[in-house]
Amino acid sequence: MVPRVKKTQKLAAVRAQRPTTVSAAPRRPPTVDEAAALMSFERAHREFTHGRFGEARNLFRALLDKYSQVSEVAARARTYLAIAEARLRTENMLPRDADSLYDRGVIELNRGEYVAAQEMFERALKREPEAAHIHYGLAATRARLGSVDLALQSLQRALDLQPNLRVRAQHDHDLTSLRNDPDFDKLVFQPRP
Repeated sequence: MVPRVKKTQKLAAVRAQRPTTVSAAPRRPPTVDEAAALMSFERAHREFTHGRFGEARNLFRALLDKYSQVSEVAARARTYLAIAEARLRTENMLPRDADSLYDRGVIELNRGEYVAAQEMFERALKREPEAAHIHYGLAATRARLGSVDLALQSLQRALDLQPNLRVRAQHDHDLTSLRNDPDFDKLVFQPRP
């Protein structure tokens, strides 16, 4: 009778005969064009990450014009170029007047996009600095972001401009993070002289 060899024993025997390390092919240094394309990409990417989409777009276009043969870098550059162009289109579509910016801020706030909402309210206040409803929206957004002190400042300004907003503030869920702060109670529940 021939002893049966288990399957795991066979696999172990085969593995033992294989070389244990696989030598990786040595990396070749980048060509002059590849190195230049990478440097151009890094410069364009830096502009992109700093939000300077117009400059990034121009740099990515120049990179593609000059180094389109460097396929890996060119593919990434095309992706970032498309994103930069989309961002530029979006910036051009942003509302310009205070009421439209306020409306957009409310939409972003309701969507949970608090940073975008804050930006819209801040832009609106630059155009109409005495608008109580915009200060109130900014207070709600800052409260949602957890910026209690800034939220209280915005709420204070809103209530100074329009005291009847106190009633709304007493029940507004966007201001929940402020409710435990004694300054909130002073602002909202105690009538001012």
